[in-house]
Amino acid sequence: MSSVVHGSFTVSRSWKASPEQVFAAFATQEGKRKWFGGPGMELLEKSFDFREGGRETARGKHPNGMASSFDCIYRDIVPNARIVYSYVMHLDGKKISVSQACIELKPEGSGTKLTVTEYGDFLDGYDDADSREHGTNFLMDQLGKSVGG
Repeated sequence: MSSVVHGSFTVSRSWKASPEQVFAAFATQEGKRKWFGGPGMELLEKSFDFREGGRETARGKHPNGMASSFDCIYRDIVPNARIVYSYVMHLDGKKISVSQACIELKPEGSGTKLTVTEYGDFLDGYDDADSREHGTNFLMDQLGKSVGG
């Protein structure tokens, strides 16, 4: 079976943390470790090379036994302002999606307004754009807690 379903969404948050603090939560391994990943997920493999052309990967096992992998390439980085990346997701070894995301950070008073816009291609029967948006909302809530929202 060969099929593709396209989806897109935008998620926004406003936090008291500065753009520099929010950017560091994406740009440093220590910062990202505080918020990226699902509850109860066992991390099996991780790489982190945050630079244009750099790659980040994460493979893990969920509490229900399902394995997932995230393979990302950073395409454009403007410190404290923008991150554009593309990524592929696998579940139990099957490629389920190819996506591009843009994270924008804008000063808002003494804090930051974050906007994530994502475009996804969901492959071969995996039509779950709503789940991806839900997961991104969860991760942004975790990010907000990690930077003192």
